[in-house]
Amino acid sequence: MAEFIKIYNENPNPRAIKRVVEVLRDGGVIIFPSDTVYALGCDITNSKAMERVAQLRGVKLEKANFSFICESISNLSDYVRQIDSSTFKILKRNLPGPYTFILPGNNNLPTVFKKKKEVGIRVPDNEIVRAIVRELGNPIISTSIKDDDEVIEYTTDPELIHEKWDHLVDLVIDGGYGGNIASTVIDLTGSEPEVIREGKGTLEL
Repeated sequence: MAEFIKIYNENPNPRAIKRVVEVLRDGGVIIFPSDTVYALGCDITNSKAMERVAQLRGVKLEKANFSFICESISNLSDYVRQIDSSTFKILKRNLPGPYTFILPGNNNLPTVFKKKKEVGIRVPDNEIVRAIVRELGNPIISTSIKDDDEVIEYTTDPELIHEKWDHLVDLVIDGGYGGNIASTVIDLTGSEPEVIREGKGTLEL
């Protein structure tokens, strides 16, 4: 059964954050809030945990489009190739925020992602998940949890999320009601920024 932990976004409790990080370091899969919708994730350094996330989403890991959640854009050089100043300015203007930026990956990407050559990066405007990444010391992978309901695409109530995922994940964070609009996805690997998916937020270019 999944642990259910209440954490407040305004002032995340350090002990609760440490507990989440323990679960991640043990190879656990968690559900967490962001500045958009609730998401499923795990430590990017743990390939078994990533396999589990892929299974839960019904995709093959090497084909999965998981994004990496980083604490800030200063961490990007760990996984992203050198970017030009105009790309950096776009990131700086919009992050933290409800965007996923597709950037060229470097050789530090986890083995399963190396063939992809690019990576989706998120720096959410949410203190809970950024505190988790800070404490963990590296990014977590993230994929939105979809709802079976055809009208509501994303579940926003953490108690309902916990009920549904109780036997599938190791820990669910109650960070209050989530949103139901996913992040806007922007591809920055070409000569011009290209919006792949319209979602939350108004992009500043």
